[in-house]
Amino acid sequence: MPKSKKRILLVEDNPDDRELMRVALEENRLVNEVLVAKDGEEAIEILEGDEDFALILLDLQLPKINGHEVLRFIRSRTRRVPVVVLTSSDEDRDIVESYDLGANSYVRKPVAFDEFLEATRQLGMYWLLLNSGPPARSSG
Repeated sequence: MPKSKKRILLVEDNPDDRELMRVALEENRLVNEVLVAKDGEEAIEILEGDEDFALILLDLQLPKINGHEVLRFIRSRTRRVPVVVLTSSDEDRDIVESYDLGANSYVRKPVAFDEFLEATRQLGMYWLLLNSGPPARSSG
């Protein structure tokens, strides 16, 4: 069965972190199409029209609608799309709430570029190459 190009939704308000993720994906040769939402409201608008993502990378500290609310919205519509919370918060309450709302993983953003590069490589390797997700929903 041929694999289609797997898309990633990156929900991140910080332009520096968006650029860092773009560079890290490129450096790790993860050539997946990446759609970007710059705030929680934009993420929900994208997801209302399209749930066909191989992976969602979700920051928690977002303007307009926070990451936990976006995660709640995602899980009200689908449990099939893996959601990795990728955030600077290491607060226990954020970790617990993320998992309670259905996050598949919680990763604290590394500060150093080399560590960020390695974290991105491992995330991509696992979620996009090793993990076998459910088949796409049929439209019939």
